[in-house]
Amino acid sequence: MSAAPPAVGDAAPDFTLVDQLGTRRTLSELVADRAVLVVFYPFAFSG
Repeated sequence: MSAAPPAVGDAAPDFTLVDQLGTRRTLSELVADRAVLVVFYPFAFSG
């Protein structure tokens, strides 16, 4: 990574993911009309 990791309390940068129905969603789109909780969950045996 070339950038420093975010610090506690920093706003999350906007990003795009695909939801369970295959629709591309951005963080900014979701935050526009509701609260959003971002959770990073490692897969088993991933480190």
